[in-house]
Amino acid sequence: MKILIVDDDPIVLDSCRLVLEAEGFDVFAVPSAKKALDAMKNDHFDLLLIDVKMPGHNGMYLMGKVRERWPKIPMVVMSGYPTSDTIADGMKMGAAKFIAKPFTPDELLEIVRQVIQKEKSHEREKGPRD
Repeated sequence: MKILIVDDDPIVLDSCRLVLEAEGFDVFAVPSAKKALDAMKNDHFDLLLIDVKMPGHNGMYLMGKVRERWPKIPMVVMSGYPTSDTIADGMKMGAAKFIAKPFTPDELLEIVRQVIQKEKSHEREKGPRD
């Protein structure tokens, strides 16, 4: 499973990458929405972890672009500002889950596992012909 992490904070990028790689995930980390879109043009990702607040284009912008071009990729929204508006906006944009910063490695892994399980269940329900 290949995961793309998008966050302008290098500490968050490195921490998430280390936690997820230790669990066997293939992880690619980038510091901006632009770099994320560039990476997605050249590679396939199974899950995105996206920070909401970033300089330049924010996470909501990125989510909109991802939904246009890659509508089936699940996204997890991360934010240090977990207001009800931020959470609602992320869910409206198609986020599978929301995680508030700071979070523990166990919380991150639990959210990622929940999204993966939900995707696997959804694929089983659709069946091979859909």
